[in-house]
Amino acid sequence: MFDIHYHLIFGVDDGPRTIEASLELAEASIAEGVTHVVATPHASYKFPYQAELNRERLAQLRERLSGRLTLGLGCDFHLSYENLEVLEKNPRQFTVNGSNYLLVEFPDYVNIPMFAEVFFRIMSLGLTPIITHPERNPTLLQSPNPIIDWVHSGCLIQLTAASLTGRFGTRSETLTRLLLKGNYAHVIASDAHNITGRAPAMSEAFHALKRDFGQEAAERLCIHNPAAIFAGDSMPTQPEPTGPLYERAPIKKKSFLRRIFG
Repeated sequence: MFDIHYHLIFGVDDGPRTIEASLELAEASIAEGVTHVVATPHASYKFPYQAELNRERLAQLRERLSGRLTLGLGCDFHLSYENLEVLEKNPRQFTVNGSNYLLVEFPDYVNIPMFAEVFFRIMSLGLTPIITHPERNPTLLQSPNPIIDWVHSGCLIQLTAASLTGRFGTRSETLTRLLLKGNYAHVIASDAHNITGRAPAMSEAFHALKRDFGQEAAERLCIHNPAAIFAGDSMPTQPEPTGPLYERAPIKKKSFLRRIFG
């Protein structure tokens, strides 16, 4: 499997703090059948992207892993005015292995009309935005149908492995499965940060995909599509996306009276 969203590099963001912690994460991914990882440090106000340091520490990890895991470099690119200005000056600085694929992360609260223009600006640079974990975004959980328009405009969608298995809650799992059912998702990735609370879980997601959506879907989302992104190749032919999602995410809870009176 190929894991293209992964906070593997130590000491640069909210991922592992030490090289030993990075190596522990890498060993977990190797054990579950991952062969290629894109290290994607944050580029945000809180965690500025340190290109040279990221390359140096990734080289240290490659040396320690001795070819047992193929490592690439990308970025968890937070959509902000300042980041977009930097991106327009050097479009390939943040992309996956210097390709045309860029992982983009929304703020918690999304101005839907504004982001249509943002994606147009990114694509005008010759880049393909990969929208990361929309199923975990509070705004999109309330009203996810804009995802349909973004996919039709040329964006790709990356879902989190742990969302499929319910580790981010029922609502995220529900939206994940609707996106998969409607063929609006292109990649499953771990967004791993540490070995405890944010472990890789790619194997678990692969088996859940195979069980619930079929072998072809599991291989497309965990192997073939992310392999193309890793290599900077064109995406394979995808199933036709179809159908609406919903206007508001269903929330399983007791009625007001039942919560008061039991």
